[in-house]
Amino acid sequence: MNLVTLPKPSFRVLLLAAFLVIVALLGATSVQALLTLERLAGHSRQTAQDAVQLTENAQRLAERTLAMERSARQFLVLNDPAFRIRYNEAWAEARQALNALSVQLTKVPAGEFEAWVAHSKSVSALLQTDPLRREQNQEALARVFVRLPAINALLSSESKLEVERRNNALLTELEQQRSVLKGQVTGAIALTALFAFGFGVWLSRPLARIEAAISRLGENRFEQPIEVHGPADLRRIGRQLDWLRQRLADLEADKARFLRHISHELKTPLAALREGVALLEEEVVGTLSDNQREIAAILRQNTIALQTQIEDLLRYNAAAFGGQQLHCVPTALRALLQRVIDLQRLQWQARDLLIEVSSPDQVASVDPEKLQVALANLLSNAVRFSPQGGTIRFVLGSSSGRITIDCVDEGPGVAPADAARIFEPFYQGTRQPQGARHGNGIGLSIVQEYVAAHRGTVQLLAHSNGAHFRIEIPG
Repeated sequence: MNLVTLPKPSFRVLLLAAFLVIVALLGATSVQALLTLERLAGHSRQTAQDAVQLTENAQRLAERTLAMERSARQFLVLNDPAFRIRYNEAWAEARQALNALSVQLTKVPAGEFEAWVAHSKSVSALLQTDPLRREQNQEALARVFVRLPAINALLSSESKLEVERRNNALLTELEQQRSVLKGQVTGAIALTALFAFGFGVWLSRPLARIEAAISRLGENRFEQPIEVHGPADLRRIGRQLDWLRQRLADLEADKARFLRHISHELKTPLAALREGVALLEEEVVGTLSDNQREIAAILRQNTIALQTQIEDLLRYNAAAFGGQQLHCVPTALRALLQRVIDLQRLQWQARDLLIEVSSPDQVASVDPEKLQVALANLLSNAVRFSPQGGTIRFVLGSSSGRITIDCVDEGPGVAPADAARIFEPFYQGTRQPQGARHGNGIGLSIVQEYVAAHRGTVQLLAHSNGAHFRIEIPG
């Protein structure tokens, strides 16, 4: 059975999907909060309307009861049918208010409403009796209307309590919904942050691989293949970087091979030139005039300079190749540094320089031969740029499990424009010592090659007077 492989989504598609998921989470929470607020607002409006209706019905009941009493008394005194009609109208309105209150006031016993109705009906019966019994009817009417205001007062009090209960219920619901919304918002934010963090970590891994691969390419480390996992476009970039790695490795090999061949090819004719100049200066072919001797001396100096440059090219090529093959042994660094200083004693004494070495000895597992070459190049560079009678300081130290070797001179220092390229091969800075022969610009490159082979770093540090180089290697 053939399985269908789905294409890997690109970085942009995944980023858009993550954005949509985050928007969906926050949007859903916002919509839920909006609906909850709308529902609570509806409850609040309904509670306010019910409170107004309760108050109005209680007040209307009290007012209509008072109107009923006034109309009934006037009818009994004047026996005018118009007052009975007014009584009936007031009684009808009072019954409407009473019925509304009976629906709204569920906590009030039904007997209170029935008592009010019964008393009001007894008033209607009194109004229909013989007018001759007026005094007895007035006394009975007075007794009835003593009972109705008491019931009205009870209903008014219950109306206020009902309004208070509903307000408290609304406040309780508001507090509950506030807690629910707070939990939902907090959960949505936490979930969104967790999703964004996870997505960021997942995407940062291939980006970190790409960054590390570019750093290795910049450091001319082409041995490790580049493989990037993740979105399709980042995987494609990884494949392109690996192609670039192979291409740069081929170019580096071609360059090394070219330097090696051209250097060896130049040595043979150069040896012939030096031999010929030596024969001329020894006057093997005949006596030379003063002008001819001057020309022969110029030829000899230039052949020597050319031979030095060719040998430097061979040394740089050997450093680039030999840096990959280390023979590390425990080495006393102070003794190694002292040996480097002693080997160049003639050079720094000729310029009346003072060499200082501070701090106790350090022991590290290094290739002593290659580290000695690196330190020798640093010292040679410092001697070349130091002023007559200056001081060169070497400081050994350790920090965070790494050993540091600082070299500080009192020369003109490195120009800011040259700092970024000072370790590039064949690059010469603008601040050259006056009267000295220009170097070939590979001394610091060899230092970097050998230090990098030790999994260390060499860097130029800011210094107020002179140049300050620091080597860091594992302890």
